[in-house]
Amino acid sequence: MQFHIPVALLLTVAPLAFSAPVGKVREEPSADWPQWLGPNRDGTVAVKVAAWTGDLKVVWRAAVGEGNSSPVVAGGLVFLHSKVKDKDIERVQAFDAKSGEVKWTQDYEKTPFKPLFGEGPRATPCVHDGKIYTFGNTGVLACWEATTGKPVWKVETLADPRAGKDNLYFGVSASPLVVGDNVVVQGGGTGSKGLKAYDLKTGKPAWTAGDDPASYASPILIGKDIVVLTGAHLMAVSPAGEVRWKFPFKDPINESSTTPIKVGDLYVAASVMAGAIAVRVADQDGKPIPDQAWKNPTLTCYFSTPVPVGKDHMYLVTGVPSLTNPSVTLRCVETASGKEVWKKADVGKYHAALLRAAGGNLLMHDDQGKLRLLAPNVKEYQELATSKACGPTWAHPAVAGGHIFVRDDKELICLSLTGE
Repeated sequence: MQFHIPVALLLTVAPLAFSAPVGKVREEPSADWPQWLGPNRDGTVAVKVAAWTGDLKVVWRAAVGEGNSSPVVAGGLVFLHSKVKDKDIERVQAFDAKSGEVKWTQDYEKTPFKPLFGEGPRATPCVHDGKIYTFGNTGVLACWEATTGKPVWKVETLADPRAGKDNLYFGVSASPLVVGDNVVVQGGGTGSKGLKAYDLKTGKPAWTAGDDPASYASPILIGKDIVVLTGAHLMAVSPAGEVRWKFPFKDPINESSTTPIKVGDLYVAASVMAGAIAVRVADQDGKPIPDQAWKNPTLTCYFSTPVPVGKDHMYLVTGVPSLTNPSVTLRCVETASGKEVWKKADVGKYHAALLRAAGGNLLMHDDQGKLRLLAPNVKEYQELATSKACGPTWAHPAVAGGHIFVRDDKELICLSLTGE
C-alpha cells in the first residue's frame, strides 16, 4: 500500500563525511555559492570536476541542528539555517569556509510548529550585497549582516503561521530570491496567498502578485521575469509584481517543490504526482501567451530540479510517494519531446540532488548521503566516481572554492574536490 509523502520536506537536508583521495578541479575554483542552486540558481558549478578515487577527503565538520535548508557560501563564510533542539528557536550561523570555525550565531523564537519529516527550516538562505536573508518554516523572513550576524530586520510573512491556518502542511519552504530592491518569497496556503516581495533594506511589503496558494518550490529569475511554480500554475511575474503569464499546473497532493528551468525556448516544470510539462511562450499582439509543448506524467519529481545535459537532453530524478518501498529513478529525456531515453533505478529513496559542472559532468547527491560523479552520457548511465558524503539528508550541497559543503541533521561537512 502506498502513502503520499510530501515533496516539500525534501527541500534540504544533507551529507555526512568521507576520507581519501579525490578528483581535481581543473580551473580556478569559484569562491561563492550564495543562494539556492548556486550563483545562477540553476545548479551550475562554474568549474570542471574530474573523477576521484576512494572517498572524498573531509576538510572539517561542525555540529549543527536539524533542518532541510542547504548551506550557502559567500565571502569566505558558510551560512546555515537550522533549528535548536527541543526549543521553538531557529538559528542562523556563519562558519569559516576554510576551518569550520563558528564566526557568529543568531537565534530567534518562532511559532511552535511540528510538521512531519522534521521541524527545522527548509528554505535555503540568500546572500546579497553584504546581507543574508533567511526564511523559516513558519514564515519568518529575516535580514542579517553577513560578516557580523547583526540583525537588520525581521518580519512575519504569514497572517497566522500555524499549520492548518495560513501555513503549508510542512511549512513554507521556497527559498528567497533577490530581485532589484526586493526579496521575493512564496506566501502561504489560505489568507497569505500570492508571490510576495519585501524591501531589501527595511523588510516592508513591496507588492503581492496573484492570489495563488503557495507551493514548496523556489522562484527563479529567467531573463527579466520571476518564474515560479505555485500551488496552481507555472507563472511569470515582472520585478514590479505584474503577472505576465501563467499556465495551469497543479499537483494532486499539493506538493510541488522543484524550481522551474528554461531550456532553449521551453520552460520546464515538474511535481511529485503530476509529472512534468514543457511550456512555450509566444508573443500575440504584444502579450506573452503560454502553450503546452509536451507533458509526461511519468516524470514525477519530488524536489530535485531537472538539469539540461547538452542542448537536446535533460536529467531528472523521479519517483512516486511511498512509505513502504521508497525509491527514485534517474531518467534521461529528450528536451524537445519529454520522451525517456534511458533510466537508472534506485538512485535514492525519496530524493537525489543534481548539479552540473563545467565541461558537462554531473554531481548527484542522494538522500542517503552518497555523492556520485556522472558523465553526461545521453545513451546510457555512466558513473565516474562515488563517495560517502554524510548521513541521511534532503538538503542540496553547495560547491565553492574547490570544496563541496553538505549537511544532515547533525553536522555541516566540508569535503575537498581537489584532494587538498
